Amino acid sequence: MVEHLPALLVVVPLMAAPVCFVMRRPVAAWGISLLVSWSCLAMAVGLLALVMQGGPISYLLGGWAAPWGIEYRVDALDAFVLVIVAAIGAIVALAAKRSVEHEIPEERRYLFYAMFLLCLCGLLGMAITGDAFNLFVFLEISSLSTYVLVGLGRDRRALTAAFRYLVIGTIGATFYVIGIGLAYMMTGTLNMADLAVRLPDVAHTTTVQAALAFLVIGIGIKMAAFPLHLWLPNAYAYAPSISTAFLAGTATKVSVYVFLRVVLGMFGGTGLLKAAAVPDLLMVIALIGMFVGSAVAIWQADLKRSFAYSSVAQIGYILFGVSLLSTTGLAAGIVHLFNHALMKTAIFLALTAVFMRTGSVRIDALAGIGRRMPLTMVAFLVAGLSLIGVPLTVGFVSKWYLIQAAVEAGVWPAAVLVLLSSLLAVVYVWRVVEVAWFHKATEATMKVTEAPLTVVVPTWVLCAAVVWFGLDATGTMAVARTAASFLSQGIAP
Repeated sequence: MVEHLPALLVVVPLMAAPVCFVMRRPVAAWGISLLVSWSCLAMAVGLLALVMQGGPISYLLGGWAAPWGIEYRVDALDAFVLVIVAAIGAIVALAAKRSVEHEIPEERRYLFYAMFLLCLCGLLGMAITGDAFNLFVFLEISSLSTYVLVGLGRDRRALTAAFRYLVIGTIGATFYVIGIGLAYMMTGTLNMADLAVRLPDVAHTTTVQAALAFLVIGIGIKMAAFPLHLWLPNAYAYAPSISTAFLAGTATKVSVYVFLRVVLGMFGGTGLLKAAAVPDLLMVIALIGMFVGSAVAIWQADLKRSFAYSSVAQIGYILFGVSLLSTTGLAAGIVHLFNHALMKTAIFLALTAVFMRTGSVRIDALAGIGRRMPLTMVAFLVAGLSLIGVPLTVGFVSKWYLIQAAVEAGVWPAAVLVLLSSLLAVVYVWRVVEVAWFHKATEATMKVTEAPLTVVVPTWVLCAAVVWFGLDATGTMAVARTAASFLSQGIAP
């Protein structure tokens, strides 16, 4: 049974999704989603433990040996991302029932759970496959289900946001598959480990250089890196709140993983990254993204849109660590992948609770709500402080290691900019705290009561993790360093 965990992690949600669709019973579909998501978390944790003890795991589908057959390969980076996705999926599934009942019409509720499981399957598949084209298949599974998750809301603008996401997402996927096609044309293989071996021999060709360019742009769109992030704000703002919470903690994180696995893992040994100044370009984009994302977030009245722009800034922090191409920098970026998933999902779950009680997440609708929904708003405060980078939270851990990596690399000005960009987060987090706790409650907010425990408890589970891993980051950093060490070994000097 244990040897089949890599396949089961993908097959279980894939098989459960059509069951939810056929049954068309929301409560039963929620129960199935809950069971499947927590089962996936257990399997992901099991795989991480096996990898940390015994090294990478290879699973050959149909018994066909790689590179001719499709290989599922799990190393420290893969297992870490699998745990992130499965954990966020499991936590969101706990909170989903009441939120779905509130925001999605009854006749479409079963569809949410079917698409949730399909999206979970696609995201897990992207993180586990060792085949570049198979990764594209899982990318499309997750993307198509995501478009539905965004468009399910009662607000008609959700359909527009979903369509815009579909168009831009399709462009990103097309760029990716063109890049993989060009790489296949020059190497004759789709196995990512085999591509990493063969690409250096043909790196001098224009075809391979074009493949790298297509892949960087395509994946950049999917992970909403500045300035390719234009699909993100509307998608997060108009999607059902529970969809936003799930996607904010998983979708862009897996896309960053794909960037690490494909661009660094496959092309790292070719010498093209440094020859094309990719690290320098990445650092500039990351630093600009940090400031632009945070600055725009400050001026948003809609808090879901505000924290969508915040995510653009946080992706910048991750890419900054990656741009250093050092073990410390990569480890800092990878650990921020985990940390940001925790705190941003907690924030969006808190906003989900607020929307359930007020019908709005506009900042002017939150006057005095801190005294009416103390559990929810204290959870928001904890996650917000982590986003700023306050000590004893995971956000501080991330920024500490990012600054340390920048100092080690000798880029002191960049380290200072990372520190300064955190001050902008103080503004867009504090303005919410100020309105919620220090403004006089309106007639509408006076009638508000605390959110259901089914939403509050999952939010606090994430907040507890934010503090726990902020106090003791040895476990997450150990996994991140192992993954970073493996990646950095394959990068040409």
